Amino acid sequence: MDRMKSLRNLWQKGAEFLGSQHAIMGGAMTWVSESGLVSAISNAGGFGVIACGAMPPSLLEKEIRNTRAKTSKSFGVNLIIMHPELNGLIDICVAEKVSHIVLAGGLPKAQTIEKIKNAGIKAICFAPAYAVGKKLVKMGADALVIEGMEAGGHIGPVSTSVLAQEILPEMALEFPEIPVFIAGGIGRGEAIAACLEMGAAGVQLGTRFVCAHESIAHPNFKRAFLKASARDAVPSTQLDPEFPVIPVRALANKATDEFIQLQKKTIDDYRAGKLDKKSAQLKIEHFWAGALRRAVMDGDVEKGSLMAGQSVGMVKSEQSVAEIIAELIAQAEEYLVD
Repeated sequence: MDRMKSLRNLWQKGAEFLGSQHAIMGGAMTWVSESGLVSAISNAGGFGVIACGAMPPSLLEKEIRNTRAKTSKSFGVNLIIMHPELNGLIDICVAEKVSHIVLAGGLPKAQTIEKIKNAGIKAICFAPAYAVGKKLVKMGADALVIEGMEAGGHIGPVSTSVLAQEILPEMALEFPEIPVFIAGGIGRGEAIAACLEMGAAGVQLGTRFVCAHESIAHPNFKRAFLKASARDAVPSTQLDPEFPVIPVRALANKATDEFIQLQKKTIDDYRAGKLDKKSAQLKIEHFWAGALRRAVMDGDVEKGSLMAGQSVGMVKSEQSVAEIIAELIAQAEEYLVD
């Protein structure tokens, strides 16, 4: 049996859609998924994705050009739909002839998808439920990513395995032409192969690439990942439903404890009439402002935010991107043969 052909067949639709050798998308991680890591993923046969985050259009333009200078392979750009200059960012992607845009951070407007499609760019959207995925496809989405709560950063309430069971069979029946990529907690090739066998067109991995040689993450940040186990990557704690906290999965550290204490004091001050509700909510929300940059770029692993998926326990050493992808493929092939 041709092992490579078997894997190729399983993710052929995803690879063709991405224009890459392997249907492995790089998860867009703010500060980490910049030109160096993105180009390395694409050069190794995967599909790198630039994390635009809060970048203004001028900075995104520079990042796209830097990436293109480092790879001739296809790559995409992840845009947050709440960005105040979203249309300007799309204009940059159009001008720079980006092939794929990933829309993240909520449900995009129909005109946003239409603008992307009219420019000949493929639109990829996140679907937290089948009903949302169906709506997105009818709005014009070319592909979907379904990401479970095991992922790092901002997360939903449902696990990857449950989402896959809910969405993949329904999509295969109603929209067989639409590629669906699975994300959240994927750290080994066996899991990739299992997702493909369930009907996924490919996968998206973020955490696994943080400790790549090509990643610009601070050595302290990488060390925290190398020491961590799956159970160390926990969602942020919400003390009172009256003061909602957007769930973010990250490695527990000193800041995690301080955030709980800040919530307690802030809520007590509100109950005592020392703060109005809006001020109290803003104080809680602002605690993590700039915390990811402090951790990733400055190496402050005590007071910064160590966003990580539960697959962090499978990050065992610092490797090149090419080595990581080769290892994942070898594991997937062995699984498929067995």
